[in-house]
Amino acid sequence: MPRERSLASRIFSIAIFILLEVASLVMLSNNNRFQRLWIARISHGVMAKTWGTSQSIRGYFSLKKQNDELALENNRLQSLLRSYQLAAHESDPRFRTEVADNGFRYIPATIIKSSSNSQHNYLILDKGSDDGVVQNCGIITPDGVIGIVDAVSKNYCYAISFMNTEVNISARIDSSGAVGPLAWDGISSSGAVLKEIPLQYKYNPGDTVYTSGYSAIFPPDIPIGIAGDARVINGATNEIKVRLFQDHSALKYVTIIQNTRAAEIEEIENRREQ
Repeated sequence: MPRERSLASRIFSIAIFILLEVASLVMLSNNNRFQRLWIARISHGVMAKTWGTSQSIRGYFSLKKQNDELALENNRLQSLLRSYQLAAHESDPRFRTEVADNGFRYIPATIIKSSSNSQHNYLILDKGSDDGVVQNCGIITPDGVIGIVDAVSKNYCYAISFMNTEVNISARIDSSGAVGPLAWDGISSSGAVLKEIPLQYKYNPGDTVYTSGYSAIFPPDIPIGIAGDARVINGATNEIKVRLFQDHSALKYVTIIQNTRAAEIEEIENRREQ
């Protein structure tokens, strides 16, 4: 009981002290112009600091929304760019019989789970069949190829990452036009190897490596990386190191690309094999 009375007395004393301090500040500000300005300056400084801190906190928690908006805008701009490139080709009579609508649809997505510490890495994205995603859709960023969709549910999809020893992507060297399978080097998050390049095809270290377009998964001419040193395999082909533009250890926002003509391509391939 005495302890409770002592606590109540202490609280009462603190409250009286605060009231007296406030009253004295009010009296000072009313009786002296210099003191009034001094008090106003201090209060404005405290208010500015408080407002600035609250704005910083608000800005921090709004970063995810801003990043999502940027990802959507980036996807829109990618689609527009490819549309303009296509229109430029179609307006040139030289390409009118060679280039048509490439049939690719672009879907922005966010990585919600991934692995990066094994030889068989994967990604899970927040888009599924309700968004138009199907098996064997490609996954890209503005800086390269990320993976291939392997399984789809209503709202999510599971993808095999490019950082997976089972994935090969058809790629070409810009200067020579040589095409070969590109695979992760199994070591670095930004390293790959371009294989089976015949020795007669010459290239220079620093040449850009692009998707070849020789598949129904990825459109042509997506920049992937920079060619580096090579070594000769069995005296017949070059194996070229490639430094990827996209560091796969720093991924969150990607674009899923669906080839709306993949079924037609597969059908004609099967018909030819029969």
